[in-house]
Amino acid sequence: MIWQDIAGNSVLIPPQPVALIHFLGGAFVATAPQATYRRLLEGLADQGYAVITTPFITTIDHAEIADNVLYQFEQALGRLHQTAQLQRFLPIYGMGHSMGCKLHLLIGSLFEVKRAGNILISFNNSPIEKAIPLAGWITPVVPIEFSPSPEQTNRLVQQQYQVPRNLLVKFSNDTLDQTLRLSGLLERRFPGMISVQRLAGNHLTPLGQEWRWQPGDTFTPLDAMGQWFQQELYRELNQLERTIVRWLDPLWIN
Repeated sequence: MIWQDIAGNSVLIPPQPVALIHFLGGAFVATAPQATYRRLLEGLADQGYAVITTPFITTIDHAEIADNVLYQFEQALGRLHQTAQLQRFLPIYGMGHSMGCKLHLLIGSLFEVKRAGNILISFNNSPIEKAIPLAGWITPVVPIEFSPSPEQTNRLVQQQYQVPRNLLVKFSNDTLDQTLRLSGLLERRFPGMISVQRLAGNHLTPLGQEWRWQPGDTFTPLDAMGQWFQQELYRELNQLERTIVRWLDPLWIN
């Protein structure tokens, strides 16, 4: 499988995909998500899921970003259908990390979209003074806030969010995460449809990158140690991938 650039998106299509994932990354690492989230996204593609990931520049107008990334995604999807690289009527899942979760929530609240479900990893809905370093020095002089603000975002989710099935992932060592607040909002809107998974890891776990230990011609104790280190390094990321795939396909066994 090879990454393609289509309408400003990075696209990865496995043979005979079973569903499509639209991925949005976190603030400031979302400019090249095919690189920063490469191992996770390629792992999902290996399991049969087509991936369209849309880069974006972080600004304070999150509603405008949501509008732009949705437009880019739909442009790529249209081209893939026209060129028969992707069959029509595949289930579409949104998947976001950190700020990417907020964007998917806004897409599902502000626009008419069809989603089989959303996967929201390490949801972060912080005000600007907590989300951006040094913003606290600026906001007392020039009051600014994300649009919509955290409170406005919560109200939109409560009143307008249209995606009933959601997987929420919270890592054990993540001080930025606001998943539990979100799960309460979603559970009240869609009782019994929300799955919350608590995993080992931190806010940067989804960004784990590929590192392969190459044994020599003769397998040595150093090779055994290298392979063990590789397994430990990716244990949390592998657990995240398994959790996502199991939610997407409850019959999946690995």
